[in-house]
Amino acid sequence: MAEWMIYGANGYTGRLIARAAVQAGLRPRLAGRNATQITALANELHLPFTICRLDDEAALRRALEGMQLVLHCAGPFQETSAPMVQACLNSGVHYLDITGEISVFEALARQDQTARQAGVMLMPGVGFDVVPSDCLAAHLARRLPGANNLVLAFQALGSISRGTAITMLTMAHRGCERRDGRLVSTPPLHEVRTFDFGRGPQPCVSIPWGDVATAYYTTGIPNIKVFVAISRRNLPWLGLVRAILPLIHLKPIRTSLQNWLRHTLDGPDTTTRAKGKSIIVGEVTDRTGQRVTGRLIGPEGYSLTVATALLIVRRVLAGTYEAGFHTPAGLYGPDLICEVPGVQITG
Repeated sequence: MAEWMIYGANGYTGRLIARAAVQAGLRPRLAGRNATQITALANELHLPFTICRLDDEAALRRALEGMQLVLHCAGPFQETSAPMVQACLNSGVHYLDITGEISVFEALARQDQTARQAGVMLMPGVGFDVVPSDCLAAHLARRLPGANNLVLAFQALGSISRGTAITMLTMAHRGCERRDGRLVSTPPLHEVRTFDFGRGPQPCVSIPWGDVATAYYTTGIPNIKVFVAISRRNLPWLGLVRAILPLIHLKPIRTSLQNWLRHTLDGPDTTTRAKGKSIIVGEVTDRTGQRVTGRLIGPEGYSLTVATALLIVRRVLAGTYEAGFHTPAGLYGPDLICEVPGVQITG
């Protein structure tokens, strides 16, 4: 009998995780609202499955019967996580997801006490965001106790899925950073800095990435910014992009773009994933000006998501968990990411 469930298993990342789980000897139950796609994948992998919608509380409750945990893979998570989290709390089932959305991390952090009372662990962000960057942040904080500023920047070499693109679209019209422990809204893409990912200075632009939320809970560092690498040829267009991004807040425009993305993107193929890699750099400073830097190099982002998600699934199934809200490195430590083949941390 399956002990855990992948909800949204028919999405790009859900399919990757389901296939890798079977290859690793695991047998999850597959679930989602798309009967045709879920049934086809379950038949391919010879796995049990359930068809249910997130807005059908009774069906969701039945789907969770007998489960120890749910790995929620259906985004955008700011629209889908709440009903699944509530169902898990009601059913005593641990909740994992692969979000990178600040609002989701903050919402689940506010449910820490409720989860503790229910004996349920809530751990969002068990994929590329935020496991490697969370572990790097914890690694740097361990090297410089008393750090009060953290900056992370990443370079993901490869293409993205439609689900990732749609999620990024929902986040793009505003910026966010953490100042003195509080989340502060900023203009979109408002700051540009250079970081060295191993081949000299690379321009990067600030983004509202999940670590602005999670790194605070993991390290206690009160000031946090996150950047993503952009090509130099795109720098002249940054002003125009900044001017256009607020329009995404308008529902008709956002809906049209989401529909277009659903029909134009799928995700990187096997060759692209095999050749790609992820690079994350980070720096922490303290009030005296002391500075510590580090760099993490690992597999391509979706491959890394599959590996870290299954790594944490195995830990929970083995009984290594704590009730309440947790971040990956906050609970499992900065060396968690080093258990993934191909990951190196330097500095």
